[in-house]
Amino acid sequence: MDAELEGLRDATRRFVASEVTPHQERWRKQQHVDRELWNKGGEMGILLADIPEQYGGSGGTFAHQAVVFEELGYAGDMAFGIHVHAIVAHYILNQGTEAQKLKYLPRLASGEMVAAIAMSEPGAGSDLKGIRTTAVAGADGYRVNGSKTFISNGYLADLIVVVVKTDADAGHKGVSLLLLETRDNPGFRVGRILEKVGQKGQDTCELFFDDAHVALDNVLGGVEGRGFSQLMTELPYERTILGVAGVAAIERALQLTIEHTRERKAFGQALIEMQNTRFVLAEIKTEATIARIFIDRCIEDMIAGRMDAVRASMAKYWISDLQCKVIDQCVQLFGGYGYMLEYPIAQMYVDARVQRIYGGANEIMKEIIARSL
Repeated sequence: MDAELEGLRDATRRFVASEVTPHQERWRKQQHVDRELWNKGGEMGILLADIPEQYGGSGGTFAHQAVVFEELGYAGDMAFGIHVHAIVAHYILNQGTEAQKLKYLPRLASGEMVAAIAMSEPGAGSDLKGIRTTAVAGADGYRVNGSKTFISNGYLADLIVVVVKTDADAGHKGVSLLLLETRDNPGFRVGRILEKVGQKGQDTCELFFDDAHVALDNVLGGVEGRGFSQLMTELPYERTILGVAGVAAIERALQLTIEHTRERKAFGQALIEMQNTRFVLAEIKTEATIARIFIDRCIEDMIAGRMDAVRASMAKYWISDLQCKVIDQCVQLFGGYGYMLEYPIAQMYVDARVQRIYGGANEIMKEIIARSL
């Protein structure tokens, strides 16, 4: 952290306090944030904080984007899909053609367009080679057919990176990423917003493609068949983001629980004065500190360009496992109140579980790590 990052943190905290936190309950009921929030985030410059200014971004490093993610985490927000938005921007920045960067990144930075990435299908999750959505090229562009599920930002998305098979007989070499614009695209349809256990304010949807149109020059990078390698290259960014969000949640859960155990009394004394409570909190404090040191190193590695798939997999699996364990312990210390959704710790409990699933199931993360042994 330095003075510039602290200034960004203060500004983001104020933005979250005024534009995000007051609307959480309403967003949970409507199952998506207000579309205007994206425009306001663009005006603030927080949507693409680590994208170069030449492409409309704020010109910062991954540390700037991490500050934004942390402040959303400290506020308990799980509705504003800025994380997925940033992930898509990096696919375009690192894998796209110059024309694709100039066309889309400024519109993502301003909030004019909301981005999503469509990987998972009803019959293919972590095994991306098993996808069945196809794209066939014609004179007027590609025709995409198939379906996707569990797509974050799916309801509001204007631009979707769609993982497709452009050559069904070529295995992973037949996978391509297409940049699909949803507006005025009659072959594209958004299904229902899925009813999740937690993260109810995040618009997670089914998507359907029935001869949906994609321009010929909207293959990411301009060449078919590179999709699988592009995914493998960019997934560490996504998994590091999940680690950043997980550590913020751990730190928030610890602080909320310390405050509660200081105020709550049992048998004539505050809960925090009891040895069991103190020992549990001591363990959590230690684990939170270890996680913070680890994720700060990961942030440094991202900035330096040396973050690899193995380290990112470690961050994603270990921190998300720890997040779920810590929040469960904190719920226990809240007692019955910890099971009431009006208390933030209960909301954190239901929101956390999916961290071990999306972005690559933790079992897949362990496989990636094991291959490096």
